[in-house]
Amino acid sequence: MRPSTALRQKNRIQHLRRSARRTTSQWRRTLTYWLGAVLVGVVAVGFAGTADWAARARGRLLHWDPYVMLVVVPAGLAFSTWVTRRFFSGAQGSGIPQTIATLHIENFSIVNRVLSLRIAFAKIVLTCFGLMVGASIGREGPTVQVGAAIMHGFSRLLGTASVSARRGAILAGGAAGVSAAFNTPLAGIVFAIEELSHSFEQKTSGTMLTGVVLSGVTAIALVGNYSYFGHTDVDVPLGTAWIAVLTCGIVGGIAGGSFSALLIRFSKGIPGRIGALIKARPVAFAALCGFVLALLGLVSHGATYGTGYMQARAIIDGSEHYPASFFVLKFIATVVSYCSGIPGGLFAPSLSVGAGIGGWIEQYLPHTTPGAVVLLGTVAYFSAVVQAPLTATVIVMEMCDNQQVTLALMATSFLAFGVSRMICKHALYGALADRFMEAAHSAAPAPIYTRGSAAPAVETLAEQVEKKD
Repeated sequence: MRPSTALRQKNRIQHLRRSARRTTSQWRRTLTYWLGAVLVGVVAVGFAGTADWAARARGRLLHWDPYVMLVVVPAGLAFSTWVTRRFFSGAQGSGIPQTIATLHIENFSIVNRVLSLRIAFAKIVLTCFGLMVGASIGREGPTVQVGAAIMHGFSRLLGTASVSARRGAILAGGAAGVSAAFNTPLAGIVFAIEELSHSFEQKTSGTMLTGVVLSGVTAIALVGNYSYFGHTDVDVPLGTAWIAVLTCGIVGGIAGGSFSALLIRFSKGIPGRIGALIKARPVAFAALCGFVLALLGLVSHGATYGTGYMQARAIIDGSEHYPASFFVLKFIATVVSYCSGIPGGLFAPSLSVGAGIGGWIEQYLPHTTPGAVVLLGTVAYFSAVVQAPLTATVIVMEMCDNQQVTLALMATSFLAFGVSRMICKHALYGALADRFMEAAHSAAPAPIYTRGSAAPAVETLAEQVEKKD
C-alpha cells in the first residue's frame, strides 16, 4: 500500500472517530435537556398541588373565623417580605420579568443567581405561603421562573459555553413552565415567542419545542388531560353578537391598561415622604398591604383571596353570578398584593378579574351567549395586562377547550391590546424586566444587557449587591 493511500485511510478513520464522539456528545446533551423538560413538568404539577393545598388550608381558616384574617394576612405578608428580602432576593414578584431579563443579561454570574435552584425552591414555597395567608396572586408566573431555573441548571451541568445555547435553555424552561402550569402546550410556544424572546431563532426553536412537548406530556401523565376552565360550548356568530367584542375589548383594555400602568408606576417608586417611608420600612409596608387585603376579603366574603380560579370558573360555566364589586375589589387586591413585594404571579388573578368583567357585561348584552361574553371579557383584560394578544387568545382558547370562539377571542384580544397601549405605552413584563436590568447594570461593573427597548422589573438586585459590598 502506498504511503499516500495509507495516510488517506488514517485520516478517514480519525474523521469517523471524531464524528462518533461528536454524535455521542450531542445525544448526551439532548437527553439531558429532555430530562430537564420532564422535571419541569413534574415540578409544575407538584407546585400546582401544593398551591391547591394552601388554598384549602385558607378555606378552613376562613370557615373557622373570617375575622382572623385581619391578623393572618398582615403577619403573613410581613413575614414573606422579610424572608424574601433577607434570604431570597430575586424571588420577588411574578418571575416572568426576571426570566425576560436573564435572556438579555450578558453577565452570567447574575443570571446564575437569579435562576438558581435555591431561588426557584423559595419561589414555590413563598408563593404557596402567600396563597395560604390570602394574597391575591397566582402560581403560573412563578412556574415560568422555576422552569427557566431548572433548564438553566441542566445547561450549567452540561458545561454549556455558548451564550445562545444557554439562553435557548432558559427560553425552553420558561415556555415549558407555561405549558405545564396551564396544560396548554400551544400557549407555551406562543408565550415564549411573543413575550419572553420577541423572536424565534432557529438555533433554539428545537430545544424550546421539545421542552414544551415533554413538560406538557409529563403534566398530562401525572394529572390527566384536563382543561383549566373545563369545556365550554359557546359561540359568537357574526352579527349583533359582535357588539360584545367591541364592549369587552374597550372595557377590558381600559381596566388592564390601567392595572399595568399602576404597577409600572409603583415599580419606579412613589415620590415624596411616603415613598421614602415605604423604601425604609418595606416589612411594615407589607403588613399594611396585608391589612388592606384582609379588609377587602371581609367586604367580598373571601372572594378576593387567592388566585380567584374558583370564582372565574364559576362565572364561565354560569354556576355563580358575582356583582361588579367583585372584579373591582379583585383588581385592587391584586395591585396591593404585587406592590407588597411578595413572590407571586399575575396570570390567575388577571383571568379572574377578566371573567368578572365579562360576567358584569353579559347582563347588558342579552343577544349574546352569556358564557361567550365572559370568555371575551377574560381574554380582553388578560391581553390588556400582558400586552401579548396572541398569547392571551391561545391561553383562553386552550383553557376552555373551545375553538369555535377563536376569531372573536382574537378580535377582542387585539382591540384590548390597542386600548391598553394608549394608556400604558410599555408592556408590563417588559417594563419590569428593564427595571431589573437597570438595577443589575448599576450594580455590576461589566456591561450587562443588550436589549434595545425599555421594559420591566422591579427590584432588588442592586440592593443584594450593596449588602454584599
